[in-house]
Amino acid sequence: MTEEVAVLGVGMHPWGKWGRSFVEYGAVAARTALADAGLEWRDIGSIVGADTVRGGYPGYVAGATFAKALGWQGARVTSVYAACASGAQAVNTARAQILSGLADVVLVVGADAAPKGFFRPAGGDRPDDPDWLRFRVLGATNPTYFGLYARRRMALHGDTLEDFAQVKVKNAALGALNPHARYRKRVTAEEVAASAVVADPLRLLDICATSDGGAALVLAGMDFARRHGAPDPVRIRAVSTVTPRYPNTVLDLPDIATDSAVAAQPAADTFRESIARAAYEEAGIGPEELSFAEVYDLSTALELQWYEDLGLCGEGEAAKLLREGATGLGGRIPVNTSGGLASFGEAVPAQAIAQVCELTWQLREAAADRQVAGARVGIAANQGLFGHGSAVIAVR
Repeated sequence: MTEEVAVLGVGMHPWGKWGRSFVEYGAVAARTALADAGLEWRDIGSIVGADTVRGGYPGYVAGATFAKALGWQGARVTSVYAACASGAQAVNTARAQILSGLADVVLVVGADAAPKGFFRPAGGDRPDDPDWLRFRVLGATNPTYFGLYARRRMALHGDTLEDFAQVKVKNAALGALNPHARYRKRVTAEEVAASAVVADPLRLLDICATSDGGAALVLAGMDFARRHGAPDPVRIRAVSTVTPRYPNTVLDLPDIATDSAVAAQPAADTFRESIARAAYEEAGIGPEELSFAEVYDLSTALELQWYEDLGLCGEGEAAKLLREGATGLGGRIPVNTSGGLASFGEAVPAQAIAQVCELTWQLREAAADRQVAGARVGIAANQGLFGHGSAVIAVR
């Protein structure tokens, strides 16, 4: 087990389409997290910014960009990029600095001003970029991939359109309780079914939007936390940032082909399963000890896949878990109590950080009407393009 670090403060800028700079969103989230921690910006020894490629040059140096926005004060600075795993990489970098003694307290910030519609690669010709290739060679936008993955679950496990719709119904009900969510309206399964087909079999309400938003954390060593009046803070016990193993025989975005299993036997776990397993091993716990989970629901079908990847149920049993009500508030293992990406949309560099905000609120018992009773252990899981794993386990 790795030594724990404390979450002293959390902050978010509400998700939406605000038409302003990502720097503003990140600065608001950062100031909120500092206030939550009871610290001043001048107290911070290091800042780690999660990058956004859509922010131009300032987006690629997000750490320095946010430091400038808050006011230069000499803090150590780092910028990281790992697509949708950027936030987890930022948390991991901050943790490493704390545990190595480089800084006592670190501010982690991620924010984005996302385009309308679906994400696409940056301009230019890059034939060695698998993300560029799947758009240019296949025309496979993100919704196309989501639809193909949904069809795969239907074929392999018998999932139905009604199952997918019920994921949205669950998450929308929770998002309606979250003041930071973009979409705060409950929906019915009939409304999901009546929404426009985007990538068969998925409807518009099955797929998450692109959004503006920001999130921030103040992380510190346990000694610093105790000295500053936080004897029992929420603690990060594990951060998993693993890569896939060869041969990778399950097609995963952005790749457009799989490795052959003829020459080498596949690993026992798929990539996403290995992300969770590494987190469990580092934390010294198993999935049966979780109180709740935040997962990367790019689509309703992909949320169901995460149930299995996290070990919340066996392979092919995700829809059964959902139907039993186990993943709803009050169930055995609530999933996406924040409302998930279904309620927030994607603000890429902020997503994994926002998940840790929800873990913290739940473990502090400060989640109001969406509170999981007796929450003690939570996991946040997603992944980034090009083989970036992303999972965080927090405890109280």
